Amino acid sequence: MNSHPTMPQASSCLPWHLALFTWNFKRLFVLALSLLAASCATPKSFYVLTAEGPAPAGGGTAIGVGPVSLAGYLDRTNLVFQEGGNRMSIAESHRWAGDLEENIARVTATNLGRRLGTGNIRTYPWGSDGELRYQVTLDIRQLHGTADGDAVLDAAWRVYSLPDRRLTASKSWSGTEPLTSDGFDAVAAAQSRLLARLATEIAATLR
Repeated sequence: MNSHPTMPQASSCLPWHLALFTWNFKRLFVLALSLLAASCATPKSFYVLTAEGPAPAGGGTAIGVGPVSLAGYLDRTNLVFQEGGNRMSIAESHRWAGDLEENIARVTATNLGRRLGTGNIRTYPWGSDGELRYQVTLDIRQLHGTADGDAVLDAAWRVYSLPDRRLTASKSWSGTEPLTSDGFDAVAAAQSRLLARLATEIAATLR
């Protein structure tokens, strides 16, 4: 059944201009209800991962970070939460503010620059790699919050020397970080701290 009002037919008891006014009023009423329903929808919150601070300015060892690959369950705009056991929850109203792979690459690049004392770090894609000394690729296998009050990160990385692209290191690391408060803002903050710890591990393979 069509829920929208249909154009009224003029009758002897209702002048045509009054019938048209009534029909338009009904249409406006339906539109107002639609707008009200939209305004009552759950608002969305957006999050980013952050580095500890700015990377040093100027030169230093030239390093490229990326590409970053994500586990299938992370390849989405929503944050993910482990409710317990093997059950994962997709947070429909809590989303990443941009591309998660790019965000992780930028944060890792900045954190590496701070640890290695170089401002000469690029994120993938960087075009020609002729000026780069190393390339670091990342595989993020787990990155989520848990019902136990922790954030979890499990990652693997490879280091290649350039321009010959010779593999010099292949490592993995996993860790947890406690949430300092409730809410997904605390989850993103804890995940940022985990990425900082991961950068410390990666930097050790670049020295």
